Amino acid sequence: MAGAKETPRQKMIGLMYLVLTAMLALNVSSAILLKFEFLDNSLKEMNNKTSADHADVLSSIRSTVEEGATTASDKRVLASADAVRDETKKIITYIRGIREELVKASGGISPETGHYVNPTADDAVARTMIGAADKRNGFAYDLKNKLDAYMKFLRETTPHPDKLKLPNSIALSGSEDPVAKLDKAQKNKDFAELNFEQTPMVAALAVLSQKESEILKYEADVLQQLASEVGAEIIKFEKIFAMARAESKVVAAGTKYKADMFIAASSDAITPKMTFQGKPIPVKDGKGVIEFTASASNYDAEGNSKQTWKGQITINQNGRDTTFMVTEEYIVAKPVIQIQSASVQALYFQCANELNVQVPALGAVYDPSFSASGATAVKGAKKGMVTLIPSATEVKLNVSSGGNNIGSETFKVRPIPKPEIVPLVNGRPIDVKRGVPAASFRQVTIDAVADEGFKQLLPKDANFRVMKWRAYLVRGNAPIDQGEFNGPSANLTNFAAKASKGDRIVIEVLDVKRLNYQNRAVDVNVGQPNFSVPLN
Repeated sequence: MAGAKETPRQKMIGLMYLVLTAMLALNVSSAILLKFEFLDNSLKEMNNKTSADHADVLSSIRSTVEEGATTASDKRVLASADAVRDETKKIITYIRGIREELVKASGGISPETGHYVNPTADDAVARTMIGAADKRNGFAYDLKNKLDAYMKFLRETTPHPDKLKLPNSIALSGSEDPVAKLDKAQKNKDFAELNFEQTPMVAALAVLSQKESEILKYEADVLQQLASEVGAEIIKFEKIFAMARAESKVVAAGTKYKADMFIAASSDAITPKMTFQGKPIPVKDGKGVIEFTASASNYDAEGNSKQTWKGQITINQNGRDTTFMVTEEYIVAKPVIQIQSASVQALYFQCANELNVQVPALGAVYDPSFSASGATAVKGAKKGMVTLIPSATEVKLNVSSGGNNIGSETFKVRPIPKPEIVPLVNGRPIDVKRGVPAASFRQVTIDAVADEGFKQLLPKDANFRVMKWRAYLVRGNAPIDQGEFNGPSANLTNFAAKASKGDRIVIEVLDVKRLNYQNRAVDVNVGQPNFSVPLN
């Protein structure tokens, strides 16, 4: 708990604060409000545990002073430690009183759900914490004064405040906050406005819990320094208990779970032996590092799965081995698969449907691999890119990362829209009702035009071409000339030379193909469309 190096718990609290700050910038949904409530509850739980640990530190200082050769200096250290604990309790009690006011102002807690009646209640937060616009008489202004007074008290109480790098204030305005001062909309706000203006009630509670965490962090630094003044950091092994400390109890499947497993006290004369799941682990500075890939198979309705790990710590005390058992619970959160594609609702049959599959919860460790039923899956050059070529009416895409199954997504498959057959004479579409002058019926092209929506989604698969067609020059009911052509275009000058007013040209389309994403020609079933064009 020294000021120069943060504990994993303190790092986690700092990370939670960053998450809180980011979430405050969002238009919160009900799901995010629940995450705020979870964040607040987690902070409260850690704060309660930290406060209990600090009580043990104070007890250790008192025992050392009372059991040793007490000096006037030692008594002053004990008095200072008592004063620090008392002041910390007072300000935390005050903060928790504000919490109760916020909950009461927002309607309290529902007895049916156990959750807050109105978790948003940003108006109630503004009235309670900021107050009237012209008076600024909300709780937040008094809280800032008390926080500043508390930090001043700590600096005056600790023997070496500069060594601990105790700040003057932990209630910063927008211009003082290193993040907010870079934002034009935030840098001119005072502490109350920065933390509680347009803020959901559950987020305001989380802000208060975070301030408690900061208070407890600096109290820990001061108590540890005071303990070192009387040798209270030296552990007496009459009371020994095993502990484990995880960086986070909630991890996403496929990411690393990290935790420290250690005894509550350490000594240079003692090197504990530690095992995890029955296997020995390296021990450094009295701590064993636990690291494994989190996984789970059964998740609850909220996408969480409770898991436990077990370890052992063995020390030699007075010539005898003593073993302590450690059982730690953690929660595996199910990662959410995000698929980005213009045609994500359905795929096109035998086409190259490109998907971008991401799992944000895995972050930088995301190393995807793909398999599919009802389709061929081709992994792309960039992380998360995959191309599906469906061969059935339904496709199931399976996603893994680093060998761990993440989940699957199912897609419907739709047929390729048939192209529109459009005959052109001399580069212009034919009006089959009005007809074409007989003498001008010369250069004819039969186009196969792709459906516009299909073409926009999958341009590499939307290339259609008429490969074969037949034309007849008909007078009355009898053909007087005909020709069969390969390719979309043909010159029918010979028809024009023979044609008379009242004749007609009959066109039959015999073969249409599609050039797919592999530049391979694929048959297209368009039936046998035909056109009858009157000549005038």
